[in-house]
Amino acid sequence: MKMSYYLAVFLMLLLSISCAASTLVETKFKACLLTQLHSNSEFIEENIFTSFSSLYPQVLESLEQNPRWLNSSRKPLLILTPFHESEIQATIQCSKELGLQLRVRSGGHDYEGLSYLSNAPFVMVDLINIRSIEINLSDETAWVQAGATLGELYYKISKASEVHGFPAGTCPSVGIGGHISGGGAGTMLRKHGLASDHVVDAYLIDANGRIHDRESMGEDVFWAIRGGSATSFGVILSWKIRLVRVPPIVTGFNIHRTLEEGASKLIHRWQHIAHELHEDLFIRVIAQNSGDKSKTFQATFNSLFLGGIQKLIPLMNESFPELGLQAKDCTEMSWIQSIMFIDGHNKEDPLELLLNRTTSYKSSFKAKSDFVQEPIPIAGLEGVWNKLLGEETLAMLIMEPYGGRMNEILESETPFPHRKGTLYIIQYLVKWEVNSIEASKRHLNWAKMVYRYMTPYVSKSPRAAYFNYKDLDLGKNKHDNTSYSEASVWGEKYFKGNFRKLAQIKTKFDPQNFFRNEQSIPLLNSHHN
Repeated sequence: MKMSYYLAVFLMLLLSISCAASTLVETKFKACLLTQLHSNSEFIEENIFTSFSSLYPQVLESLEQNPRWLNSSRKPLLILTPFHESEIQATIQCSKELGLQLRVRSGGHDYEGLSYLSNAPFVMVDLINIRSIEINLSDETAWVQAGATLGELYYKISKASEVHGFPAGTCPSVGIGGHISGGGAGTMLRKHGLASDHVVDAYLIDANGRIHDRESMGEDVFWAIRGGSATSFGVILSWKIRLVRVPPIVTGFNIHRTLEEGASKLIHRWQHIAHELHEDLFIRVIAQNSGDKSKTFQATFNSLFLGGIQKLIPLMNESFPELGLQAKDCTEMSWIQSIMFIDGHNKEDPLELLLNRTTSYKSSFKAKSDFVQEPIPIAGLEGVWNKLLGEETLAMLIMEPYGGRMNEILESETPFPHRKGTLYIIQYLVKWEVNSIEASKRHLNWAKMVYRYMTPYVSKSPRAAYFNYKDLDLGKNKHDNTSYSEASVWGEKYFKGNFRKLAQIKTKFDPQNFFRNEQSIPLLNSHHN
């Protein structure tokens, strides 16, 4: 009895010491900011949230798109919501002075929560107020601040022009800052490549608080941030992007097939042709279970065609007649309506839905990814369907075809190397509602099991993965000076032969490794002490 009393007192003492220590750090940080910002106390009063602030949980959780980490203890000491670049510069300076790490969040979609979680004491900069978008139709470009979402960008483009668009992701609430810095793939990648392939300039704050454009950062750093993890090099303020032309009418369709209706044969056939179709035609496959005990399987052929029905039907009859597409299955619409359509809305729904910064429906999830270079045999596909049917909660494979423009861009042209020779990418996704430790472990194990099963059928040496579908199972930097060779375990999966060049650029541009996280680009010469 006495022992447990002393233990309780000891734990309370420890807790009060750690609280006092964190309060001291917060006080010092605020004092440092006051000095840096020349006594601008208004910013500190209204835009800094400590763990004791009543608004702290709301600000932290509002853009946490994966509830899996809601109960994590690895939360920021302070959250800052700056309006101006000078406030970010001051935050960098004060973080360095106090030995704190910095995390930056633009949309909160980071698959492993790295933009708002850390094992080390850290401050988080939330870019929610840095999100202006300026469209310039005279030279078909736009400046987009890093805190804007894809939905906000698409909406703004559509208000300026009916014949312009941008080739980026399908989820409107994703933040621009991180999306482009990892590549940025969407329904127009076969026609136009990735979002990062269309960046023509950028503003980046380095570890010394200096703001760079393309010219002052140099072509090496400009190369690195377009697909090679911009957070390893600095804080992206904004991207200058080149818009693309889109036709006034595009067409979408969703064709659903069960196993009894021949889904396996259709997907097997899809593997052989999807990457070779006309570049205006993108057909992805979403293979999923029912997410309940009914143990049913459905494959959806979800498509965007950059043109009208009259052109699409003959094209499909020639290249993929097995799907049996008819005009009644198709929906003609504008490009901006197709963004809504692909996101699961009706084309008549108000476009203002694109401005919603949070996902309409949040559930805990885990994702992994693979690239496929040879068609998977039917037996291999049927094996993975069985794994889907064996999972008790919603699980799916999202398979998106490459080819077209993706084949024409060299592996070394940007850090994103998964180009020619890739038939399609697979994202394995499992979602769950009950956020207990036991349930989470069960679903995470399911994801690992499916990933192991797929080993013979996917890319090898390295078994590649997509950086925007971040996956800490692939390996992580365990400490500040993780060696290059340790980091290359995961780095070469994401970046293949480009990983070494990224580390060389990192070493030169951020030699103190200030910008770091569990999967940041390491210093080339880092070693254990």
